[in-house]
Parts: sequence; structure tokens; C-alpha cells
Amino acid sequence: MKMKPMPRIEIQLDKIRHNAQILKGLCEAKGITVTGVVKGVCADPQIVNTFIEAGITSLAVSKTIHLEKLRKANIQATLTLLRTPGLTEVQNVVKFADISMNSEIKVIRALSEEAIRQEKVHKIIIMVEMGDLREGVMPKDLPDFIREVLKLPGIEIVGLGTNFACFGGVLPTEEKMQEFSALVQKIKNQFSLHLPIVSGGNSANINWIMETDDVGAINNVCLGEAILLGRETANGKLIPNLFPDAFKFVAEVIEAKQKPSFPFGYRGRNAFGESIEFQEQGWTNHILVSVGRQDVFVPGLTPMKPLKIIGASSDHIVMDGKNIQVQPGDEIMFAPNYGAMLSLMSSPYIHKTYIEYKGSKHEKQSSVYSFYKHNNENKIIQR
Repeated sequence: MKMKPMPRIEIQLDKIRHNAQILKGLCEAKGITVTGVVKGVCADPQIVNTFIEAGITSLAVSKTIHLEKLRKANIQATLTLLRTPGLTEVQNVVKFADISMNSEIKVIRALSEEAIRQEKVHKIIIMVEMGDLREGVMPKDLPDFIREVLKLPGIEIVGLGTNFACFGGVLPTEEKMQEFSALVQKIKNQFSLHLPIVSGGNSANINWIMETDDVGAINNVCLGEAILLGRETANGKLIPNLFPDAFKFVAEVIEAKQKPSFPFGYRGRNAFGESIEFQEQGWTNHILVSVGRQDVFVPGLTPMKPLKIIGASSDHIVMDGKNIQVQPGDEIMFAPNYGAMLSLMSSPYIHKTYIEYKGSKHEKQSSVYSFYKHNNENKIIQR
């Protein structure tokens, strides 16, 4: 019998396709287009093509190497660099990106020079700071900023954008969204700008999109986690009618023994410079699997059996097996959150496998929803 590769992340493309189609329809009903964010899956071509099959043909990444990867794969989509380029990246940004998001005039000047050199017009979205304190031009400085950009040859302003709940946890409330819309309208009027793209945020905006009666000037949103893991990120809630389990992580048991729950001997710091607190619980069902911090963001994993993760070293995850009896060679399956998925998809040590589910949509949804709602509701990593 052929053994399955280990460790592996199992990717159900049909569930991603379903999520993308549902969210695309939900947003388009409010007059909002979707840019699919594929940075969390390292611009994996099979997943990217699944987005495109669902009708999402505007894609965003945060690394220029992924722009190049998608171009070489002949992906038929509009490609956006999701963050302000570094000065060392401008050549490849102009070469491979249709659009880049920007917040520094020095960088845009460099993009202008490179666009002239490559005989191109490079399109940009200017990011506006609305309080989350990641990237963006302060609103009071925006008119002067745009005035300077409009002087630059080879640059076309195609949009304004902002982000919420990425760094400071500031939420896209109705008040915030209307404030941003008013600012956009003021800029459009002041400079007679068309602005075909007004990007109002990310997966944290899902609740606002569903609940608002007036999207204002917003006509675009960038969605990654909502499509991939079926969650909005403002509160970490599951989105109705979406699949939260398109990704599952499987690791191999390499040791299963009865051991004390408390280390014995003189203790110092561990390999990561940490002093770990342990609770004395007598002897436990001690389980090791063959992955660790080098492979995955361990706090983002939830075992799909009643096991408890105690901790991890570089290449071991240590678990309390409770009453579960396993032996070397057995598989342990985990539900990854966004941070764990990102690290697993980035790791060269993790096999990526693609599967299609044979059952009905009802079977797929009912079999997983209760597990995720109970076990994984609050495991969220902010972007």
C-alpha cells in the first residue's frame, strides 16, 4: 500500500471555490468587487486557479517573488502588490504588477522613473491611514500627496484604499467607512479623479458589507481569510454558508509513551530562551509528532481529536494524549487558523496535497461546522 506523504496540508479546492463564489455574489450584490488575496497560500497556482474559476480575476500578493511566479504561470488576472514596494523592488514591481498599493512619495517617484525606463504606465492605489496604524497617508496630508503624485510621468492613480483590523485592531464601523467614503468623494471632486478602485478593507469588512445600507464610495474589498477559511476577521466568527475546513494539517506520530507531566532535573531555559511553566498532573499519555516551530505556527493549530498541545521545539510538537491511544505511524489531524495555514503553505518541508470531496454540500457543511464553532472560534491572527 502506497503511504501518504508526511507531514502534509490537505487542500480541498472545491470548498475554496464555493467560498469564493458565495462571497463574490454577496459583495457584488452591494456593488463591491472582490480582489482575492493569495499571499496566505504563497500564490499557489492550483489555489489561484480555483479563485479564477470562481470568477475572481483580480488577485493580490505581498511579495514580488509571487508576482513573478504568477506571471510565469501565465495566470490570467489583474495582479496587485498589496503593500508599498521597497525601493529595491521597484524594477520587478513595474515589470510584474499591474497595480501596486503605495503610501510613500519617494517610492512612487522611483516607480515613475522605472516605468519610464520600461516604457510603461504603472497604476497605483494610494493607501490612506484611517486609524489602524499600519500603512497609509494621513488624511490631512492626502491632498498635497496626490498633488505631488499627479506631477509624475508614468504613474496613474487608479484608486484609494484603506485597511482595518490589520495591526491596531481598529474595526471598519459604519462611522469609519462613511468617513473614508466622504474623504474619497472630496478627493475625487478636488482633483477630478475617476478612481475606478476604492478599496475599503479586507475580511474584517464582511459584517459591514452584509449589514450596511450604504456602501458609499467603496467599490472593492480584498478578501483572503474569508475565502480560504470561511471567517470574517473583525471578530473571528464563521461566515454562514461557508466552509471553514478547506485546509487540514496532518502530522505523523513518532513517539507515544507514558511520561511524567512535570520535567525532572535542574531546569533552565529551553532552546528558544523560554522558561515554561508546567502543571503537575502525574503521568500522562505523552505524544510527539514530527513537526515543530520550523514548520508551522504551533499556537494556530487545533487538534481534531481530544488532544492537548503542551508545546513545541524546532521539530517536535508535544501533546497530552488524554485517553487517545496512538502508536508511531498514526496520523494526527489539525485544524489550522490563518497564521498556521500561512506558515504551512510557506514551509518547504510540508507536502501540499489537493483533494476533491465526494459528498454533498450539506454533508460537508454539517460535518464540520459544529467542530469549528466549538473548538476554533477565537483562534485568530490579525493581518
